[in-house]
Amino acid sequence: MMFSQTPLFVAQTLSGALGMQMFVYHEDRIPRSLSSAIVVSNHRSFLDAALLIQALRMPVRIACHHYMGQTPFLREMVQLLGCLPLAEPAQRQRQFFEQAHQLLNSGQWVGLFPEGGSPMVELTQPKEVGPFQRGFAHLALQVDVPQLAVLPVAIASLEEQVASAFPIRWLRHFDASEPLFARPGLHPVVVYRRVNVLVGRPYWITSQHRQQYKGKGGKKMAVQLTQYCHREIATLMKDCS
Repeated sequence: MMFSQTPLFVAQTLSGALGMQMFVYHEDRIPRSLSSAIVVSNHRSFLDAALLIQALRMPVRIACHHYMGQTPFLREMVQLLGCLPLAEPAQRQRQFFEQAHQLLNSGQWVGLFPEGGSPMVELTQPKEVGPFQRGFAHLALQVDVPQLAVLPVAIASLEEQVASAFPIRWLRHFDASEPLFARPGLHPVVVYRRVNVLVGRPYWITSQHRQQYKGKGGKKMAVQLTQYCHREIATLMKDCS
């Protein structure tokens, strides 16, 4: 399937403008022959979506926070990268699942940051990986796409600069529904100088998985898939030098 090259060009231009050095490991694990995949990664910087697109050399349709689709400059950037700004909380899950199902069924790649937005406003250590939400696992087990791969990817910062940009509460102007934006303090901005992107071992979703998911063990299967991706990413981060 042919894809627009705009997201890859924008990602490369952004990293080049910032003078960022990126090193990609285990590229042989990327399922190039596959039409659809779900990419799962840790998340600390506004650069993470562009990094994934550039490292995988695929226009991954990455879900991003609702406010990013409402904020000037960020709104235009996520559009150029082909990201999917999430809806407001009342409609968020239903709308995203509908979009993701359509994209995966049409042979596209979808990306998610299962840590959510917390690491963006609560500065974490470069090798720290927070708890994962299970939404991506339910998506993978529900969508009826043959040979679907869930691909865990670790973003490991080797050298970075951290700045305090603006009061976190300012973001309530763009998304008053987000509890994270009620906190005091300044919003940290992480800019990578040198960063490793390490591709994990894909988890293949089979028809047998989907049949089991529809039964009583559905929640257990989603937990297992979530734990697998978290463990894979955490191990890659730990072993990264």
